[in-house]
Amino acid sequence: MFTMCFFILLCPFSIPLPPVYTLPICCRRRCSSAAPPILTPFSEKMMTGEEGQPLPYVSEIVLKKRKIRDELAVTRRTQLELGKNGAKKSKKQSDVSDIKRPEQFIKEFRDKELDLIRMKQRAKRPKSMIPKLRSKLLFIIRIQGKNDMHPKTRNILYRLRLRKVFSGVFVKATEGVMEMLQKVEPYVTYGYPNLKNVKELIYKKGYARIDKKAVPLTDNNIIEQTLEKYGIICIEDIVHEISNVGPHFKEVVHFMGPLMLSKTEDELIKGKKQPYKEGGDTGNREDEINDLISKMN
Repeated sequence: MFTMCFFILLCPFSIPLPPVYTLPICCRRRCSSAAPPILTPFSEKMMTGEEGQPLPYVSEIVLKKRKIRDELAVTRRTQLELGKNGAKKSKKQSDVSDIKRPEQFIKEFRDKELDLIRMKQRAKRPKSMIPKLRSKLLFIIRIQGKNDMHPKTRNILYRLRLRKVFSGVFVKATEGVMEMLQKVEPYVTYGYPNLKNVKELIYKKGYARIDKKAVPLTDNNIIEQTLEKYGIICIEDIVHEISNVGPHFKEVVHFMGPLMLSKTEDELIKGKKQPYKEGGDTGNREDEINDLISKMN
């Protein structure tokens, strides 16, 4: 018995051992790479049984103001980054876009020459085609004219003090003025304003030109200092002088300056250079000019 125990101790590998089960290599890699579960403060409090503190109350008005402020800040930052035209251009792209091709110069030159030819043709119309004057007062509105205009046509508009689109002036109706309007007919529309529109135009759009600056007619002292020598001391005197085409009509009109009107929202002016009687926008509207004035004032 002692001999057998000694033999077993000396030869341990002679006795079969139970099999050892090992995991495959892929499973061992997965088990070794698995991260321990992450506990958030909320889960720790739930496990420990602690109660969380309530969130601070913020009113809905404050939240809306914060949202609007953030949106305005983002919009302003985007505008500053993109520039005035809404698209950020490199210096190379802007230089290329400013270059005009020869075809553009040729087209502009031909348009201007064609405008000069048509102006001469309109000037050769017989005087019988010029409508008879029904009133002493005319109101002229410039509705078109930018790049396709000949310098001679532009000079006539400047003589009428119509330097900008949608600017209007009061003019004394004479044969000379009607001939000038006939030459620049595709760019202006005119008619006979009534007393109501004359008064509203002067009160809403009227201003004085003092030292080459536009001063609104909010104080009669401004009128009195300049036009007192003509017997005009208030804005009502200006309305009376213009509506009746008085003896100092020219001085009063030059004291005020051109009236800047607004563009109509209902597309009353569609940009057609045909006469108004033929379905266009330009030319003599006679008494129907009052509808256009009331919408553009």
